Amino acid sequence: MIKYSNDINEIIALINSQFTIETTNTDCDFCISKITEKIDDEFLTARSECFKTELHTNSVLNSAIRKLTSICNQDKLECSKCSINKYCNHYIASRQDNCDINMPKMIDLFCGAGGLSLGFTQAGYITSLANDIEPCCIDTYSHNHPEVPRKHIVLGDINDVVTNIKTLMRFKNTDVLIGGPPCQGFSMANRQRLIDDPRNHLYKSYIEVLKLTQPKFFVMENVKGMLSASNQVIEDFKNVRYTVTARVLNAKDFGVPQNRERLIFIGNRIGYDNDKIFDRINELCSKIPEYTLADALYGLRPLSASRIKNSTSIETDKSGRTIDVAMDVVNEYINTINQNKHISIVFNHKARYNNDRDIEIFGRLNPGDKSDDSKIADIMPYSRRNNIFKDKYFKLEPDKVCKTITAHMKFDCNMYIHPYQARGLTPREAARVQSYPDDYFFRGAYTKTYMQIGNSVPPMLGRIIAQAIKEVL
Repeated sequence: MIKYSNDINEIIALINSQFTIETTNTDCDFCISKITEKIDDEFLTARSECFKTELHTNSVLNSAIRKLTSICNQDKLECSKCSINKYCNHYIASRQDNCDINMPKMIDLFCGAGGLSLGFTQAGYITSLANDIEPCCIDTYSHNHPEVPRKHIVLGDINDVVTNIKTLMRFKNTDVLIGGPPCQGFSMANRQRLIDDPRNHLYKSYIEVLKLTQPKFFVMENVKGMLSASNQVIEDFKNVRYTVTARVLNAKDFGVPQNRERLIFIGNRIGYDNDKIFDRINELCSKIPEYTLADALYGLRPLSASRIKNSTSIETDKSGRTIDVAMDVVNEYINTINQNKHISIVFNHKARYNNDRDIEIFGRLNPGDKSDDSKIADIMPYSRRNNIFKDKYFKLEPDKVCKTITAHMKFDCNMYIHPYQARGLTPREAARVQSYPDDYFFRGAYTKTYMQIGNSVPPMLGRIIAQAIKEVL
């Protein structure tokens, strides 16, 4: 809990120049009362008590809260403009209380960091239930989706969700089930039916939730390789009375500056032609501008690779900070992913450690160069196996879409070398390529942030799919 107080202190310190109004103790008490407002949420109640304790013992935090009152004042609460609103119980309660219950309702299984949920939320849906087994994913999801009560963001095994689905849902009825269950056995689909393969129990649980909740539509995302087993998948859903269509969609066609092909299944039980949904998706895509990697990297502060091994907890001006002030310059793409919102703070823009050899390689390569380039032949590791490791290093090309962002970035970013700087992409840069807004804070260990981003569905892709389905709903 202490980390949340540290976050607040750091954010307010970074935007100190915005606070010019003289404040009184009464103003400060009012601001604190809003942040720690009582709310029917066990986690938020515990966090409030932590804040109160910290305020009595941490004079720096108390001073920071005083500065915040220039935005949070007794005359007019401007919560949407506040840089710490995701930490404030008053803002969280207002977001939850003001949700329009007539909005389409969704369940997100295997929600990860919440990219697909974000796309659906931006398109006007409300979340009834989200679930994932990774603690860092649930922490990220709950922080960035304050409109969803914490008790409906469930950490744990999908089988426990299946058993308790009715009590875990926020709303009785569901319009859309979304998610991408890992399906480990699809490559062996010709030998054994997908749903009978014990490795595919998560896929089976997804279908079980579909049977229990009976949404009008479902959207299932998976790797392109699952196309070989798509006929089996369609038959499995047909057995629970859903008609299904599957198509491969590429994120670059949705305004996402990334070559990312994914297999999307859309099904319904209301007799609607799913092909018409995909036709509408293609129609909406045709109106979206194309963007490049340079568009995504625009306006982020230049950084150098960290030179201290095992130093992910160290924050410096040179290698970046987990929480930092934004440079306040935007382009069309940044406005699009931020939905024209002015964002003062940027999160997760922090370069990882690289050794001297890798930094030398990064500096010698030109955009588009890879491991077999003659400029690095003298220092290239595994040079005798260049035919195997030809993609071990790759310098990204700014005027093209980025290669597919993957969870492998948690190990190294040698295949994602910044086009202008001798380092790998930061988590924030990878998140921008995935079309996440700059105020989307990926929580957890540093390498876990790469994992969360790499496994995500780009929000802009999810938004168009959600819009096309919503028009039918």
